[in-house]
Formats: sequence, C-alpha cells, structure tokens
Amino acid sequence: MQHFFIKKSSIRQDTAVITGSDAHHAGKVLRCAVGDTLYLLDEEGWEYQGVITGKTAQRIDLKLFARNPPQKTLTVSITLGQAVPKAHKMDYIIQKATELGVSSVIPFLSSRTGPRLPDERLQKRCQRWQKIALEATKQCGRRDMPVVESIVSFEELINKGYNNLLKIILWEDEKNRRLKEVLRNRGKFQNLILLVGPEGGFSAGEIERARQHGFLSVSLGRSILRTETVALYLLSVLHYELENMSS
Repeated sequence: MQHFFIKKSSIRQDTAVITGSDAHHAGKVLRCAVGDTLYLLDEEGWEYQGVITGKTAQRIDLKLFARNPPQKTLTVSITLGQAVPKAHKMDYIIQKATELGVSSVIPFLSSRTGPRLPDERLQKRCQRWQKIALEATKQCGRRDMPVVESIVSFEELINKGYNNLLKIILWEDEKNRRLKEVLRNRGKFQNLILLVGPEGGFSAGEIERARQHGFLSVSLGRSILRTETVALYLLSVLHYELENMSS
C-alpha cells in the first residue's frame, strides 16, 4: 500500500488536495481515477483515506472518510547517529534505515570523516536526505516518517544528553561487549541511540569521550563491514532482538 505525503495545511475538515509530483504520479503513473481511494500521510504520521472527487494534470481533490493515528514501526524509538560517509553512500543508508524503522537520523562529522563543507552545502545535503526518507516512507508503507536532523560534530552529538536513552557506540576494537548481550541484559527500554562511525572508524579518544557521556561501546565480533552496511546490519539485529524481547 503506497502512501502519498500531504501537509496538514492542505487538509480542510474532510477534504484534501494533492499537487505536484504526487498528483502526477497518482494520475499518470498509477492511473487513478475519480472514485478511487488513496492513502495519505502527513508530517506527523497521521494516515488518511480519501476518495478522489476531482482530477487534473497537477491536482487531485479528495473527500476524506477515515483518519488513523501515527503507528510506530518498532516498539522502541531508535535514533541512528551516522558519520557522514563519502560520495552518495548516505543516500542508501537513509533509505534503508527508513525501511528498517528508525525514528530519526543524526548525520555527524568525526575526526576521520572528510573536510567540513560550507554550511550551505551541508543544508542542501540534509534537505536531500529528508526527501529520500520521505520517498522511502511512502514506498515501504510506514506511517511514521523519520526525521533527518542537521549535520553536527561528534562532540555536539555526544553532548546532547539523551536522558533515559540506551546509548550505544560501535567500535571495532571492543573486545568484551557484543550488541545482543547489551540488549538482553538491559531489560525493557523505550529509546535507543546508536552511533556508527566513518570508513576509518572512531578514534580511541572519541570512544573514551563517548563513554564519559554514558555510551556503551559494542563490537560486531569478527565481521568487517562497509560503513554503508554496518547500520543496516545493526538495525536488523535490533529488529530480531526486540521482537524476541517483546514476545
């Protein structure tokens, strides 16, 4: 089931309007006609069902007949802190992390990421990543769209506080702690933040500073994965472990 994104400001009582690329996709690609039902999703995760009452090349009018509250993909809210990788690898990470149910993504720069770009270029990247998250949300049928936050430094990230969160940082040199052991020993928790480093990994100094702010360093064991694969592997493990914990 595909959702079409709509802003709350486009909803008037029991009517709604779709314009732009979504109207084109529904009308020209999916060949939706007057009388067909569409599923809409607003920026807060509310889902609407509406019947098409009017249609042009750039506009679709709907009569709404159902409204459903936001529904989380996972019982635990997961924030992914991802060091910005080279090229367009972040696009792939955002897309797949959305499909795997993260609540938010915080891109950050560490000591081993590339040189800092001008603020204007950083802002444009974040705007593109949020658009990718939106498209992935619609394609996979999620009813809660993740937020892609502004790019921050590693120091800004670990200093945010994150009270009442289980805080995890991946480190390839960790010898004593595995992710599943941390999850199984912590009992029930509702919020988690997971930090994944750049291609060169975190420095020892960064790990120590993260620990001072309450982060637990964990290992993937002997697995050596590309940076664009690490977060997806970890999120898959989290899915499996969280489902077992809730059963």
